[in-house]
Amino acid sequence: MNANEILGRVDHTYLKQTATWAEIQKICDEAQKYHTATVMVPSCYVSRIKKQYGDAIKIATVVGFPNGNCNTAAKIAETAQALADGASEIDMVINVGMLKAGEKDYVTDEIKALKRLTGDRILKVIVETCFLTEEEKIAACQCVNESGADIIKTSTGFGSAGAKLEDIELFRKHIKEGVGMKASGGIHTREEMEAYLKAGCCRLGASAAVKVLQSEL
Repeated sequence: MNANEILGRVDHTYLKQTATWAEIQKICDEAQKYHTATVMVPSCYVSRIKKQYGDAIKIATVVGFPNGNCNTAAKIAETAQALADGASEIDMVINVGMLKAGEKDYVTDEIKALKRLTGDRILKVIVETCFLTEEEKIAACQCVNESGADIIKTSTGFGSAGAKLEDIELFRKHIKEGVGMKASGGIHTREEMEAYLKAGCCRLGASAAVKVLQSEL
């Protein structure tokens, strides 16, 4: 797998609380130069990126980030604004507490509500695997299956741990055909990126990807 193939599946990510416009511009310039799948940015920058870069790059942003336990109405409003501002992909965080309490219908209905808004645009569902038991991870897969979302995603990168290959392997057993997988958080090397892609991921969240791979381009 060559560097261009890997970067084409990377959401070039910068979600730090301290993110400045200058830093966001840098990753947008890199995304345009190296043809990453998207830039993954805080929603406050979506309209500015759209105005400056137009359709040269795809913009993804996060909703309910990073904790996921705001109310559904807030997530709906946040999603609607991000789409209006020019986002083409939404990465939402589920309500982990509701899932752990066994309230799968709540989790599924919330994802469905956001998928109704995104329509043909991609909705990724962050389940924050570091907080879940194996049984709860399987339940998360079921919620995603039932909701119509496009991609299940391991992590925010702000929890106690990031992606693990064994979680991707578990997802692969329990997601239905047509649902993609995204590994995110703690992916730092070319070998790790390639391993996740070979395991079946269609996307990677890896802020280090460009830096690691640009010497090959």
